[in-house]
Amino acid sequence: MKSLSRTRVLLADDHTLVRAGVRKILEARPEFEVVGEVSDGDAALAALGTLSADVLVLDLSMPGRDGFQVLREVRQRHPQLKVLVLTMHSSPEYVARAVKEGAHGYLLKDSAVQDLVSAIQSVMAGAAHYSPAVQEELARLLREGGPPRRALDLLTEREREVLKLVAEGLATKEIASRLDISSRTVEAHRANLMRKLDLRSVARLTQFAIREGLVKPAS
Repeated sequence: MKSLSRTRVLLADDHTLVRAGVRKILEARPEFEVVGEVSDGDAALAALGTLSADVLVLDLSMPGRDGFQVLREVRQRHPQLKVLVLTMHSSPEYVARAVKEGAHGYLLKDSAVQDLVSAIQSVMAGAAHYSPAVQEELARLLREGGPPRRALDLLTEREREVLKLVAEGLATKEIASRLDISSRTVEAHRANLMRKLDLRSVARLTQFAIREGLVKPAS
């Protein structure tokens, strides 16, 4: 009797608990095999060079190369690979960019338990898959017309200034002196940036600033 051909999955997420949760969901099903897990974008690309995977389950916010950069590289190096984005970012700007860079599906982490299996099955069958909340947001955009707002558009002019200086590596006191504001105000702006952009570290803010062209990457 012919054995079941299993879908080989590589997990890429910098949160250990998320990877463990996804692995548990998939390993409970006989049709899936988790062939590896990595915690950053560079490791994901390296693993794809040595492991045989059918699907990459990919977070967008990771150290090193972020998910968007990984998508771009995968499209060039491994065009046959299916990529399912698994993220907390529900904004249309993130969805649109991920799809443009080559994502086959876009799943929010809060619906992974219910939808992960069907999402992987969909992308393996050649169909796109989006979380219900993402579908609703995309439908709203279509009704209202116009392109999705960029995450950068959510920021005030002052927040952009602070973001640029943070990404350039300036300390809180240096930013305060440069902008003629108090250190406490700088800290408040940084907290607002993290909340608005849903980015939880200075490294992530720096990645975002580079991606949006506010600063140049270090040579």
